[in-house]
Amino acid sequence: MPIRVYSTLSRQKEEFQTVEPGKVSMYLCGPTVYKPAHIGHMVGPVIFDTIKRYLAYSGYQVTWVVNITDVDDKLIVKAAEKGTTVEALAKLMTEDYLDNLRTLGVDGIDHMPYATQYIKEMQEIIGGLIEKGFAYPLNGDVYFECTKDADYGKLSGRNLTEMLAGTRAETRDGKHNPADFAMWKGSKPGEPAWDSPWGPGRPGWHIECSAMARKLLGDTIDIHGGGLDLMFPHHENELAQSESCTGKPFARYWLHNGLLRKSGAGGKIGGDHSRHGDSADMMAEKQAQEEQKLAGSKGAESVKTAVFAKFDPETVRFFLMATHYRSPVDFGDDRLAETAKSIDGFYRLIDSFGRATGKDFYSLAVPATRAESDKTWATTASANASCEAEFTALRTRFLDAMDDDFNTGAATAALFDLRKTLNSFITDEKLEGEGKLNAAAQAVLLRGATLFKELANILGVFRKPLEKKSAGGSHDKFIDSLMQLLISLRADARKAKQFEIADKVRKGLTELKVTLEDRPEGTLWRRDA
Repeated sequence: MPIRVYSTLSRQKEEFQTVEPGKVSMYLCGPTVYKPAHIGHMVGPVIFDTIKRYLAYSGYQVTWVVNITDVDDKLIVKAAEKGTTVEALAKLMTEDYLDNLRTLGVDGIDHMPYATQYIKEMQEIIGGLIEKGFAYPLNGDVYFECTKDADYGKLSGRNLTEMLAGTRAETRDGKHNPADFAMWKGSKPGEPAWDSPWGPGRPGWHIECSAMARKLLGDTIDIHGGGLDLMFPHHENELAQSESCTGKPFARYWLHNGLLRKSGAGGKIGGDHSRHGDSADMMAEKQAQEEQKLAGSKGAESVKTAVFAKFDPETVRFFLMATHYRSPVDFGDDRLAETAKSIDGFYRLIDSFGRATGKDFYSLAVPATRAESDKTWATTASANASCEAEFTALRTRFLDAMDDDFNTGAATAALFDLRKTLNSFITDEKLEGEGKLNAAAQAVLLRGATLFKELANILGVFRKPLEKKSAGGSHDKFIDSLMQLLISLRADARKAKQFEIADKVRKGLTELKVTLEDRPEGTLWRRDA
């Protein structure tokens, strides 16, 4: 089936057709770098990194841009508080942001432009809008005149007439109407400033993204992404000034991800949680999510302190994939712990595969594109017809979910079922015991494990071993050696029929949340979340 995406602009799913066949231009609004990144800053990059992965897998050549806002009111205020320069603070916080992206495996960004590098392009757009009558200078500032844009409000569904009802045409500060927004701001003494035809100043927030997107991706881009909280006013204003400037559509598809909110309710990991609705529904949902969202302005902690110090980054990434990107996400230690426990089963499967085949799961060669994969699955290659049919069905389920508006929630559910199928096969064929020399069964397992790695790569998970990971979980060599000593002492106690001692060891480990698994090939252990 063709890829279909839900666009905020049309309020419906549309078949994905790009400006230039075979190529995708994608822009995601990045952070204003005035304080350490919190977990909310990571949601969009993880989601759109996965979307890029799937589009590339589907054969597209994708160019993905994420901007850095390095001049802004918040930056100016924070730099003054810290007694440093805006430039120095922005550089430090950008390094923090990039480090967190690397930690989460977000490595698909092609361009990361800084707003201050595109002042000329911003001024060109502003000048053009003044000439066309869409903008006007006012005491060193320049404002976009919303009433001159007949389509203003079409993204968020806000009616400009209703927005202006009951207000005076001329406001106290001289703006033509209250909805007009600043594209250029005259700088105060001591603030960053650039020369312009309207006096020394700096760009407004919205013009920055319009200029960077146009310069790097063209007048019309394929995908514009960002959090639901950016739909109005940021994206609405971006769209208005960009289309008024070029006379062309700014973006073919507007993709808005749901916001993080503090965990307050349980829920199933994996599944379809897509969101639909008309303009009123969307604005009401936007307001509800913003009231509950985790954000720096609401005291959200640094992602390194609040999250990575407690949970492996892969757990965080998988957690974000387990819900449809357009839905709000209940975030908290309880939900992350639940995810960590759930995906531990995948690590155990990877370990089982290694013991059964003697191969390194992470070194398996997998198809890079769907076309290559289709060739692999065009003919039956497995001696086990039942497993072959199950593998094929789960592969189709996963890809259908991703084709349907990048539904990672349903895709992760398919991965869980593939894990169950592979574990059952290993057990039934006794591949970690007496069936280890069964070449035909090993071939089936290899085919299924390769499929698992191929699909997991799309989501950006299970790409490499966890740091310090061994058969028992995430821990160092000392702890592993200590555990092997305890396991050996317990085995000696059982052999000597000292079952009370053996049971005491198991019970003590259970209290420490360590589970022992007695298997034909030996006893394994894992630390439960």
